[in-house]
Parts: sequence; C-alpha cells; structure tokens
Amino acid sequence: MRHRKHTFKVGRRPDHRRAMLRNQVCSLIFEGRIKTSVTKAKETRRLAERMVTLGKSGTLHHRRRAISKLHNIEAVGILFDEIAPQYREREGGYTRIIRTGHRQGDAAELCFLEFVEAEVQTTKKKKVKQKPAEAPTEEVVDEEAVTEEAAEEGAADEGEAAEETATGETDEEIVAGEAATDEAPAEEEAPAEEEAPAEEEAPAEEEAPAEEEAPAEEETPAGKDEEKKD
Repeated sequence: MRHRKHTFKVGRRPDHRRAMLRNQVCSLIFEGRIKTSVTKAKETRRLAERMVTLGKSGTLHHRRRAISKLHNIEAVGILFDEIAPQYREREGGYTRIIRTGHRQGDAAELCFLEFVEAEVQTTKKKKVKQKPAEAPTEEVVDEEAVTEEAAEEGAADEGEAAEETATGETDEEIVAGEAATDEAPAEEEAPAEEEAPAEEEAPAEEEAPAEEEAPAEEETPAGKDEEKKD
C-alpha cells in the first residue's frame, strides 16, 4: 500500500525544489499573500504551517530550526514576533487557498495562498475605527454650534459697542456745541487786540518837519543882497 508516501517533484531537482519552497514561504511571511499554482501552493502550505508551529513555541531551539529551513533571519524574526503569536489559540489551519482560474498559455490552475487571520484583523481594525468615529462627529457639531454662538455673541457685542460709541459721539458733539456757544462771547469781548492804537498813533514819521524847515538856506541875507544888487 502507498500510504503516507508524498512526492513533490514538479520537474525540478531536490535542491531546486527546496529553494523554491523556501522562497515562497519567505514571500508569504513578508507579503501575507502570494499567487502561484495550486500544486505549488499545497506544498508551500505544508512548510509554512510547520514554521508557524515552531514560531508558536518561541524558544531559541525552535527559532534555530526555522532558520535552518528558511535560511532567512529577517523572515524568521517576523514569523516568531508578529505572525505566530496571533495563532496561539488556533490548532492548525493557518493558511487558506483561494482558486482564481487557469493561467493563459499552459492552463495551469492558479490560486492565492494567504494567512487565515489576515482578513479577520482588518475587519477588527475597521470596527474599532467605526465606533469612535461617531463620538467625534457630535463633538464637531457641538464645536460648530459653539463657534456659531460665539460669532453671534461677538456680533451682538460689536453692535452694542457701535451704538455706545455713536451715542458717546453725539453726547460729545452736544457738549462741544454748548462749550462753543459759551466761548463765543468771550472771543467777541476781546477787543483788546482792536484797541491797539499804538500803530495808528505812529505819526512820528509824518511829523518830521525837519526837512521842511530847512529854509535856512533861502533866508540867507547874503543871497538877498546879491539879488538886490543885480
């Protein structure tokens, strides 16, 4: 009987097969999903779930065993630190195969190979985001209402201030008018400036007859005698 005799050749040498499966498991760890043929996906799933089982224990011995299989320390670190702890309460079945159709050319059946919990985590995150998203909406509405009320109050205050300033200006104008009327006769009763006859009584310059009283030359008797002689 041919029980538990598994063969996976796919036309490649043993070293090539091991390298191919190793690379596919590392790509699954890094990306979370890979696209390949159904035959390769089934064999890759076997190795990937064994590595997740090693990662669930988390000991140094199992970490070294995973490194000896995958030959990629970075991938093993992500597997042991991030992926494996998510499946501590799950007993096997860490991956799924989703068939997508046939490949053009050789008509090989293609599929997606991915971790089972990948979609569950995304849905949980979405639910967590939706619940608190409702509370901020009310806060935003309240903030908008507060801003509107503040704007209305500010407008009312500005209107009152404008009215007060207008009334203050009118009162000031009235007071200024009354003061002007009171001060007007004071200005009229200030003829002191008009009573400055000092300037008008300055005929000192006109009363300079000294020039006109210079007939002394005409009254010279010597001149008269000469005229008589002529």
